[in-house]
Formats: sequence, C-alpha cells, structure tokens
Amino acid sequence: MKESEIRNLKSEIRWTKVRRILVVKLRSIGDTVLSTPSLIALRRAAPDARIDVLLEDWVAPVLDGADFVDNVITVGRSAAERLRVALALRRTAYDVAFNLHGGTTATFFVAASGAKHRIGYSYYRYGFLYTRLLSSSSDFWKREKTHSAEQQLALLGFVGIPVEDAPKTRLAVTREAAESADRRVSGIGTFALMHPAAAFDTKQWASENFARVAEHLAGKGITTVAVVTKKELPVLEALKAASGAPIIGFDDCTLPEITALASKARIFIGNDSGIAHIAAAAGGPVAVVFGSSNVEHWRPWTEAPNEVIRETMPCQPCPGYFCAEFGEPRCILTVPSESVIAAVDRLLAPTP
Repeated sequence: MKESEIRNLKSEIRWTKVRRILVVKLRSIGDTVLSTPSLIALRRAAPDARIDVLLEDWVAPVLDGADFVDNVITVGRSAAERLRVALALRRTAYDVAFNLHGGTTATFFVAASGAKHRIGYSYYRYGFLYTRLLSSSSDFWKREKTHSAEQQLALLGFVGIPVEDAPKTRLAVTREAAESADRRVSGIGTFALMHPAAAFDTKQWASENFARVAEHLAGKGITTVAVVTKKELPVLEALKAASGAPIIGFDDCTLPEITALASKARIFIGNDSGIAHIAAAAGGPVAVVFGSSNVEHWRPWTEAPNEVIRETMPCQPCPGYFCAEFGEPRCILTVPSESVIAAVDRLLAPTP
C-alpha cells in the first residue's frame, strides 16, 4: 500500500463526529490483554465516543474495571448466543467497527454491526464485508517485524487514530479483586507470582526448573505464590514436589484476582502465556521463559522491567502444537534454570 493511500484513508473518518465504536477481539487471555493499547489509543482520540469491545464470555473479566471502554459485550459459543449478540450489535448503530482478531466469526460480528466504517486486514477472509482493508502492519510501521500489539494499533493508525507512541498494555485492579488477593496472601510478606503451566509442551518449562527458581527466591526472603487452572493442577503438584522451598498454590483464582496478585508481587516468573501478559500489564517486573513462540510478536508489551529467557534454535519460531524437528521441544527443555535465576536477579536489583 502506498503512503499516499494511507494518508488519504486517515482523513476519511471524521473522528469528532464518531459516537459509537465497536472493537471485536475474540479468543484468549493474551490476545485480550494485547488489545488494551488499541483501546487506550481509541479512548484518547475519541474521549466522548462510546467504545464497546466484544469478547468471549470466559475471558471478559480480564477487562474488569477498565476505564478505556464503556461496555464489555460478551458472547458464548452457541449459535443462538452469537445470533442474539449480532442482532444487538445491529441495533446499536455503530459508526466504526474494528476487527482486531481476524477470524471468520469476528468478521461475522463486524459485518452484523452494520457500521458505516468496517476496518480489517486485506488477508482476512470475506474481505468484501469490510469498507477499508490495510495491507499489513509492516506497511504501516515501515518495518518487517511487528508485535501483536503493533499489529492491532496499525489498524487504528490506518484510519487516523494517533498510535505513533505505541501505548503499552494496562489492566485495572478492582477493589473487590484487590481485597480478595490480600486475603489469599495475608501474612506471607514479600512474594513472587509464578505461572508454571502453558498451553503446549513446546512452551512449558520443566517444573523442576521452576522449583530451582522458587528455592533461589526463598533464599532472598521471597515466597513463591503459584497460580494455575484446575486443569493445570498436576503442574502445580509437580512444582511443589520438586521444590525444597514452600510453594503457596492456587487453582481457583479469577482473572481479576490474578491481575491483583500480579500488581502486588515483587516479580512474576512464568512461561509465555496469557498470565504472563496479565502480569506485564499489571506493571511489575516480569521474567518470561520462551520456547517455540515468536519473541518479536509475543514478548511482554510493557514499560516495566522485563526479560525474555530462551535458547535460540534455527527452527524457532514454530506453530508450537508439537515439535516437528526433534520429537521433543528442545527449545524450552534446554533453557537452564541458571539463566532464569540470573534474569530474576537482574530484575530484582535496585535501580541505580
């Protein structure tokens, strides 16, 4: 796409006249967190407009208390539920709708909104349902590699929203979540938050390695608090069994509670996951162990101190569902605990 074309499209929408904006961002925790820079940019540019974001119901609590959106609209997986939401969107009469997700279901909701301006990427399926399509985030930012947050911000910048400063992720801590988190960690003093689980084996560092980090933290007077889902409970049990230091574990925290815990923790240590993105958005130091993931695209998007720890291999990044190169995910298995401990020490060091 030519620079002149982008300039012309930036002036097409009169943002002072826009009253209702819809942002569609389906899927996971990390995806939702990484949409917050775009929502922040929209709020800055259109302070008087109504900004609604459509999320899947299970992940919607991530945005509890957010001051940059007016309404979080939730949708379930059933066809009846999706139709009900689509009809409600149509009745709202949005001026602008952004698809920050890219999937076919998201396209369906953007089209159903009937918004005058429907913005997406040229590689989305059913592109004819959009009024404006951006070629790529690389074209907008004028460089080959872009982060997921930048990819979303580019769609806004494409139609005139100022995004050049690339806002960082941010989550709110609600009073209810803060009080609940306080009760969970009452009396333990300084603590680190750890998430030892991941979606795929290619992203999951060994529990024994996390245990060495927990022991190192204990030597510094820092207790480890580990959070997992109920499905991830075996990972927590393995961590406890491998650690010579006490581990306080929870498998029933809500997403807002995890945000609150992350905001209170001295440091976060975990795999590349949605929980890591929550911790980064909460503003504290984060150490994230990477395996198969694309670091350029998924690294923590934060101004807080952070480090990515990985072992570089020629097959990285890969889709991550399984290891096609070695049969076992050496990229994550070979990350030594000493490297993560060294990163933790750097992040905990006093600022000069």
